Amino acid sequence: MLAHQRHEQIVEAVRAGGSVRVSDLADLLGVSYMTIRRDLDVLDERGLITKVHGGATSVEERSADEPGFDAKAPRQRAEKLAIAQLGADMVKPGSAIGLTAGTTTFTMAALLLDIPGLTVVTNAPGIAHQLYQSDRPDLTVVLTGGHRTRSDALIGPIATSALRNLHVDMLFMGIHGMDADAGFTTPNIAEAETNQAFVQASRQLVVVTDHTKWGIRGLATIAPLSEANVLISDDRLPETARKSFAEFDTELRLAPESADADPSAANAVNESSRQSTAV
Repeated sequence: MLAHQRHEQIVEAVRAGGSVRVSDLADLLGVSYMTIRRDLDVLDERGLITKVHGGATSVEERSADEPGFDAKAPRQRAEKLAIAQLGADMVKPGSAIGLTAGTTTFTMAALLLDIPGLTVVTNAPGIAHQLYQSDRPDLTVVLTGGHRTRSDALIGPIATSALRNLHVDMLFMGIHGMDADAGFTTPNIAEAETNQAFVQASRQLVVVTDHTKWGIRGLATIAPLSEANVLISDDRLPETARKSFAEFDTELRLAPESADADPSAANAVNESSRQSTAV
């Protein structure tokens, strides 16, 4: 078993039970105690678990915590690019789409530049910036007003009011967390209201998020799981999540772990990410 596969199983075990012992992990994964302790050191440094004497506990997730864009951008980078590519494949020339703020939707924006005749509505200045840079006459970018959050979202009554007067064919929405009971959530109440208006303005809701968001509850609900027409994630999405979405007939599109990202697309995303720091 590869190290990243062990890490995935360890994180899932910790999240499932809240805590886990080194001895139990060693039995589960068939490796030595020393290997498990090294794995816990790595996961603790990455902020995915908290290492304690004899084992590990889950990282305390406070529902009102709102990580900044720069803090979230390096996480699950490969998964985000694969998810973004699946999302871009859904976009048809000449359509009007919405992109909420988020690191996955930001990644997706760089993959839309070759699709002709697009109209993109977004509440993320960073997304608008990289689309404006293409200087394509057939690309229309609509940026809502509002005040800016740490996660690069324009929110509040101005943004919400603007979205209530618009209509898009498809909305690609990034999220902070998703849970069978709480639905799709965010730690920011005003952002939840803005995204609710975004959802109401769309004919089809496509949620783009990696597997680590399952089981996380933000302070405010944007929409129940049943409102998503499509969920695009990676193939590490837990079975419990898959069963929950199956109950609502939500279409699942899962990027395989071994999927090779288009090098040119990866370069475009990296370049856009560097330039966005000046926005």
